[in-house]
Amino acid sequence: MGQTGPVAPTDEPAGHEDPLTAPPPASSGVESGPARMPRWLPRAMVLALALYACFQLGDWAFHQLVGLLINILIAFFVALAIEPAVGRMAAHGMRRGLATFLVFMAVLAVGIGFVVLLGSMLAGQIVEMVEDFPKYLDQVINWINQTFRTELSRVEVQDSLLNSDWLRRYVQNSATGVLDVSATVLGGLFQFLTIFLFSFYFAADGPRLRRALCSVLPPARQAEVLRAWEIAVDKTGGYIYSRGLMALISGVAHYILLWILDVPYAPALAVWVGLVSQFIPTIGTYLAGALPMLIAFTVNPWYALWVLGFVVVYQQFENYVLQPKLTAKTVAIHPAVAFGSVVAGTALMGAVGALIAIPAIATLQAFLGAYVKRYAVTDDPRVHGGHQRRRGTSALVRLRRTLHQEPREEARDEPRKGQAPPSSDDDA
Repeated sequence: MGQTGPVAPTDEPAGHEDPLTAPPPASSGVESGPARMPRWLPRAMVLALALYACFQLGDWAFHQLVGLLINILIAFFVALAIEPAVGRMAAHGMRRGLATFLVFMAVLAVGIGFVVLLGSMLAGQIVEMVEDFPKYLDQVINWINQTFRTELSRVEVQDSLLNSDWLRRYVQNSATGVLDVSATVLGGLFQFLTIFLFSFYFAADGPRLRRALCSVLPPARQAEVLRAWEIAVDKTGGYIYSRGLMALISGVAHYILLWILDVPYAPALAVWVGLVSQFIPTIGTYLAGALPMLIAFTVNPWYALWVLGFVVVYQQFENYVLQPKLTAKTVAIHPAVAFGSVVAGTALMGAVGALIAIPAIATLQAFLGAYVKRYAVTDDPRVHGGHQRRRGTSALVRLRRTLHQEPREEARDEPRKGQAPPSSDDDA
């Protein structure tokens, strides 16, 4: 009694305890709960969301203000264009505000006078063309009948035109588009006033604007900004000068043609062709030539073909002879670069980009040319479009040697005179 029986042996190794009956391990000071979020992650998420919201807000604001930004850009280039005239008047003691106002009034008076003169001319010509339309139609129908041996009549052509579906749709679209045209006119007037006000402030307060811009820059940067501003004024003024000179030459050339053909309103048409062809790039020449062709058609239908041929020929002369010389002296930009800049400006900003592309590229090219380091070009024929000569004998010399060597080899192979030819086994 009081003694315990023998303990049965177990297969478990020494020191191994049953997990169910083993006591819990001692706490080591490290919590064994689920993994917690890093402290920097919420801040990073909030910062990313804030940046995305700012980007969306900036994108929306830019698209809403893109029209205003384009108007400001146009006004800036207009101010650069009139800066030389305003500067000269201010140098003689006149206030810049008054000088800017006088320059703008002169430009505005010329523009309004030209538009009024052209509008009265167009109104009279349109009325005359409507009254003489049956006569023109008879001439065209008679020419078609004589040329192609047809039997058309004016009554049938008029009935087919008046009863056509496309004419009805055109009248309906024109009636519904009156409000759109009015809105477009009002929007254009507001845009013109915006450009006028900004360009007036840029030109009148040019020194103050430059001073305010330079006040936030270090002295070294101030010199670069002033140099860029001066280059922009020179290049923009040079562009306007070259375009004005080419407009004058174009107007005189077309006036001579219209005077020879006895086309009415020849001076106004010549001014129209000169201005539109030069200040509307790429397609301006053909748009300008359409109106003289229409007026010449009222005099004689064949005169319209003469005007068309002259416009095409003069355009080629201007592109390949006149424009490169004037552009090299005023804007100093290659014609291919000018054409590419106009295409790029049109793709980016439409007609506005086409107008300001050339002075902008000329300014950028001149500004970069002042800081790009250039080296002397090596005297290599390939620079001038030639080919480098190979070292050694030329191909012509080698050909001559070959021709001289062939007769010598033939003479060497022939048997000498007085010497028997070598014997062979067959002869033996």
